[in-house]
Amino acid sequence: MSAVAAPSRAGVMAQAGAENFPVASRLLPRALGGHLLAIYGFARLVDDLGDEAPGDRLALLGWAEEELDRIYAGIEPEHAVMRELAPTVHACGLPQEPFRRLIAANRRDQAVSRYETFDDLLAYCHLSAAPVGELVLHVFGAATRDRIVLSDAVCAALQITEHLQDVAEDHARGRVYLPREDLERFGCAEEELSRTTATPALRNLIAFEAARARALLAAGAPLTRRLPARGRLAVAGYVAGGRAALDGLERGGWDPLANSPGRARRDFAAAFLRSAVGR
Repeated sequence: MSAVAAPSRAGVMAQAGAENFPVASRLLPRALGGHLLAIYGFARLVDDLGDEAPGDRLALLGWAEEELDRIYAGIEPEHAVMRELAPTVHACGLPQEPFRRLIAANRRDQAVSRYETFDDLLAYCHLSAAPVGELVLHVFGAATRDRIVLSDAVCAALQITEHLQDVAEDHARGRVYLPREDLERFGCAEEELSRTTATPALRNLIAFEAARARALLAAGAPLTRRLPARGRLAVAGYVAGGRAALDGLERGGWDPLANSPGRARRDFAAAFLRSAVGR
């Protein structure tokens, strides 16, 4: 495999516009924001390889891991996104393991398309989302065990929120991230995920999972009080983005099929103020 088969840097970063990670990164000085965007670029590239790329996705994910090996061996990687990541890895002393978990999450997506329980979904979030938060803490020199636990809660909440927003898109790809036991509990059949509007059962299920996401955000929000000022701004931005997205789902009547939930500026501002003080 080569970089020719992978999405371009421009294609990868073009998706960054309104997403939680890069929006929060803009709150920081240029150098720190650049480090966070380099991490985001890697995560976005790997997600694109696992979700969008034509051809042998497992082989492409293997190529991404080889690119990561090149960075840690001091060899220039092929892809522009990886070349931008290399200085961040070396300047911030980032560990390899979180990056490898992000690749492992996308390998899992090639084989696993359903999750039985909420705990199973949280285990997936440990691969697909938690590594990003851990890497952010390393950028700020704040990756202690207690902070990583709080960060894991925030990242799981953000991942679950994204799944709630993308129910129809995920289902079209053959994936369902709503736990099977919860679908059964609310009497919601999988075929309801492909409709143009949500049934009452699906709305109730989305509201239930959103409450879980809010609880995880609340559990992780005290992380901001344990960080230096610049790290506090970034994490508050992530938490606020998640809360604003959940507010958007609620405004839309818990119907992600008929609505494309956005983050109203005033919703984000109010959530940011709460999050910045660790609430």
